Amino acid sequence: MSSIEKLLEVMEGLRDPESGCPWDLEQDFASIAPFTIEEAYEVADAIAREDFDALRDELGDLLFQVVFHAQMAREAGLFDFDDVAGTISDKMLRRHPHVFGTDEERAAGAQAGSWERIKAEERAARVDDSALAGIAKALPALKRAQKLGKRASLVGFDWPDRSGVRDKIREELDELESAVGTRSQAAIEEEFGDLLFAVVNLARHLDVDPEKVLAAANFKFERRFRDMEQAMAAKNKALEQQTLASLDQEWRAAKKRVG
Repeated sequence: MSSIEKLLEVMEGLRDPESGCPWDLEQDFASIAPFTIEEAYEVADAIAREDFDALRDELGDLLFQVVFHAQMAREAGLFDFDDVAGTISDKMLRRHPHVFGTDEERAAGAQAGSWERIKAEERAARVDDSALAGIAKALPALKRAQKLGKRASLVGFDWPDRSGVRDKIREELDELESAVGTRSQAAIEEEFGDLLFAVVNLARHLDVDPEKVLAAANFKFERRFRDMEQAMAAKNKALEQQTLASLDQEWRAAKKRVG
């Protein structure tokens, strides 16, 4: 028995109506979805930490989520794991004609824009033929904003250069200030969302992944803040008892120490 066959058998046993695990039996697609997302983040975390033992483990956890969904679909008569594997194999073959296509396609090599062209053809065959079709609503908001902007740009709905995006950011900042003046929380939240969306579009024009760079900024802030805490603790100083000017001085010192 192969490892994947063993895993499928384990999953089937967990969902056995008579002898299975009560917790596994009571789950459905909606209840398992948050665990699937969490496992994907844990894979990314292991990669960020360059912990490859953990990566092997987390990839297994993520694979188990795929198997779990496939088992529930099999029980409902929708599809099974083999269908899932077959679908992604067919998709990769279709999207890489320069690797798996005809002699002429392989000889021509990878063509600029071919990936998006093939994906557009796939979207056109679906019921929802919008240029924005297929962008998952459950994506992190920054990543989804990036994909929405990129997809709209493919059909010409975009600024010609980043100067237009910068003007849009200034416009959204002004509108946010106006909303703050009204003291309407709903208006403030709406305008702040518009500002974030404009900033993500600037990232796209700069060929920057906003999710990636914000994660890096988070790590940098945490590294500096923890260093500042440790330095002040060594001086028997509590952060909450310091002036803003003193904290700023300690922050600058932390930046020099840890970058």
